[in-house]
Amino acid sequence: MTAMTYNAIIIGGGAAGLLCAGTAARRGLSVLVTEGRERPARKILVTGKGRCNLTNDCTPEEVQKNVCRNPKFLYSALWGFPPAETMKLFESLGVPLKTERGNRVFPVSENARDIADALVRFAREGGAEIVQGKAAEILLEGGAAVGVRTETGREYRGRSVVLAAGGMSYPGTGSDGSGFRLAEAAGHTIVPPRGSLVPIHCKEGCCPRLAGLSLRNVTLTLCQKGKKKPLFRELGEMLFTHQGVSGPLVLSASALMDKPMGEYTLLIDMKPGLTPEQLDARLLRDFAASPNRDLGNVLDSLLPRSFVTTALEAAELPPDRKVREITREERTRLGETVKAFPLTPAALGPVAEAVVTAGGVTVTQVDPKTMASRLVPGLYFAGEVLDIDARTGGFNLQLAFATGHAAGLALPKG
Repeated sequence: MTAMTYNAIIIGGGAAGLLCAGTAARRGLSVLVTEGRERPARKILVTGKGRCNLTNDCTPEEVQKNVCRNPKFLYSALWGFPPAETMKLFESLGVPLKTERGNRVFPVSENARDIADALVRFAREGGAEIVQGKAAEILLEGGAAVGVRTETGREYRGRSVVLAAGGMSYPGTGSDGSGFRLAEAAGHTIVPPRGSLVPIHCKEGCCPRLAGLSLRNVTLTLCQKGKKKPLFRELGEMLFTHQGVSGPLVLSASALMDKPMGEYTLLIDMKPGLTPEQLDARLLRDFAASPNRDLGNVLDSLLPRSFVTTALEAAELPPDRKVREITREERTRLGETVKAFPLTPAALGPVAEAVVTAGGVTVTQVDPKTMASRLVPGLYFAGEVLDIDARTGGFNLQLAFATGHAAGLALPKG
């Protein structure tokens, strides 16, 4: 093997790395992908609960609106490779797609392996090589990136290096934070990584007994002290866990929580389709129909059975009170609880449980058009290793594809 066998060496065979490899190889570059795991694109297999929500069928502007950190940095990359191009690519690779609620895009097969296999095929059929080997060091000469040394001591040389090693979420898939260490060793600043799109642990003792309760068509609101407008409010699904809450709504809300936990309150509207007045009228009808029953036994048609006692506790109403004894003030208090059941966040789930990682290589040290390092000639970045993350809905994979594509187009041939 000659010293400059490859035009580009890509560290990481995930979504960003494989998209970058296929893009660069189709431009005629000689490309090598080094992947620490035996199977490339392993993290994709666990996305979307194994179904892989690969993008969101929306405009680049809509993607940017759903980016939590550094959306402006992604302008060029998203316009260069928008969701429409992502969908076009995978369908050209033989993966039929479908669009579901919220414009979420999935393979028709509902099998994430089809997306993973298509990415590997895109890279290999374009001419890229993929080898197993975990990168231990980016080789620098004269301040420029010239290759990669793996943990076994093997060296691969090239004119450019792309760091696409992922973040710290799902470490068993190879996304173990090693990319941050490699970037830092090469002189880059790392914004401290933390979990984004994670479950939220709550202080309330009701959570363990409600664990497993899934709520649909509820509205979750995230409030921050000192702010009049909610940070987040959305209709959808969530569930209780032994430690707090999780599910799509909770994961999206967690991405916005970068202050101390004492700053926040969560409110669940169990009946978003009813105004407070309509809810009160509903309670009046239910109470009038069963005036001699215990309060705890007349709310089954309004709330999940397992949630009734918890709601009454929050409203400070005993479940064994007769309905006819409930005052207007108490009924109003119950309605307020149903429309805004409060939870107190205590902590975010650990980064290993996160869907994606917030933090990473600071984007001020990266060219947004090319993903090239502003500090180290020949070094590029793509995907989750950068300080970029977004809400749920296919947006994070779209960021990986867009930044991988930008780097793949920018890599020099000579």
